[in-house]
Amino acid sequence: MSDAVTRLREAVRDSDSPLADVVGSAPHDDASDDGPDPVALAAGGPRVASRRDDVELAVAAVLEGCLLHYGEPRALQIDDPDLALLAGDRLYALGLARLAAIGDLDAIAELADVIALSAQAHAAGDGELALAAWHAGAAAIGWGADEQTAIAKARARAGDPGATEALHAAATRVRD
Repeated sequence: MSDAVTRLREAVRDSDSPLADVVGSAPHDDASDDGPDPVALAAGGPRVASRRDDVELAVAAVLEGCLLHYGEPRALQIDDPDLALLAGDRLYALGLARLAAIGDLDAIAELADVIALSAQAHAAGDGELALAAWHAGAAAIGWGADEQTAIAKARARAGDPGATEALHAAATRVRD
């Protein structure tokens, strides 16, 4: 289990939220071959170096929210799909509020785009596009976005079949 997932579990457990009751003792194994971990990628860039821990926890919360909506959550195990959806929304809010508290409006905008693009991709049954949106968004949080990142996101919103590759290329480019 990653340090970010451990910290997220502790933050939820320590909160006054009803989610504290569903943290449980056995998180999902988060080992994955789906490319770079978005949490580590976002927190690993120079743009966020002075607030790395806050960004890491915020991105972990939003990613967990997305996983509660569409995949295998890493920190919370919730069997009821309606409760999982509500918990996912709460974790989106937790992550975005944490970024607001440190004043990182650019990271908030990037995660809002990731949430929207991921939802659109999952609605279309395109998990690869959702992963690419996370890859590009996380890189933009850590290193900053460029015009090509904005173009790649617009292509994804428009349903362009080349959007997945464009998002991955944007993520690679901003890190170089």
